[in-house]
Amino acid sequence: MFPLKSYEKAESVDHAIQLLQDNPEARPIAGGTDVLIRLRDGKTGYDHLVDIHQLEALRQIKTDEDGTLVIGSGVTFSMAMESELIREIIPILSTASETVGGPQVRNVATIGGNICNGVTSADSASPLMALNTVLQLEGPRGTRLVPIAEFYLGPGKVDIGQQEILVSFRIGEKDYKGYYGHYHKYAMRNAMDIATIGCAALCKIEANQLTDLRLAYGVAAPVPIRCTNTEQAVIGKPVNRDLIREIESLVEKDVNPRTSWRASKEFRLQIISELSNRVVTQVIEKAGGRIE
Repeated sequence: MFPLKSYEKAESVDHAIQLLQDNPEARPIAGGTDVLIRLRDGKTGYDHLVDIHQLEALRQIKTDEDGTLVIGSGVTFSMAMESELIREIIPILSTASETVGGPQVRNVATIGGNICNGVTSADSASPLMALNTVLQLEGPRGTRLVPIAEFYLGPGKVDIGQQEILVSFRIGEKDYKGYYGHYHKYAMRNAMDIATIGCAALCKIEANQLTDLRLAYGVAAPVPIRCTNTEQAVIGKPVNRDLIREIESLVEKDVNPRTSWRASKEFRLQIISELSNRVVTQVIEKAGGRIE
């Protein structure tokens, strides 16, 4: 049995917000793959829960009239893997979803929970960073739109109020149309392991020239990050081996990994460099570029 002090099941997003207002100690729970483990282990702050699991408003995958892709925060990783819309528009997220845990975890764990957890190893974080995703939050004061790069405040800390609900992820057409992407998770085991390093990249190629690059990492810093200095340095350059080598040399200056029991800082830097080579090469080839 879990040592719960209170449990309320929300009937809608507005009801969930009201329940959170009524109990300042409460926090929302969706899939529960992280929250229930922390509750079981006796961590403080997890014994008052508001259940938002399976609220239909949080499980939608659709496009708005302006082409914005909207993914509900309650969408599970299995749903993301199986969604034709996600596979067609942003297959990078479908690929990343396949790397999360095992089938049982993917069936219940939500993308919203993965992001709100605030951990740098979240497999959905670096793809969503590369896609310039905007988070839609709802609370007593209405709607807030927060770019994902501003949502992470520090290790395990995110910009969401106690009375707010993350409703959806919004990806504008300009941020996915014409882009080709890939995500690679390096972990010590092939299955059900936390990422040692996660790398996501998107690019556009015109006349064998790199017209745009977005390179994002998980576990390369205290929070998921974009390698903006590297991106700016190489955009507009011709696609060739020199370009790949330049990215590989620049990327280490954009990251700040740490040593942990999983891997040393030096080992992570080596993996970060190697993944920049592999993942960028792959997205360039997907985009039709010729690396000579």
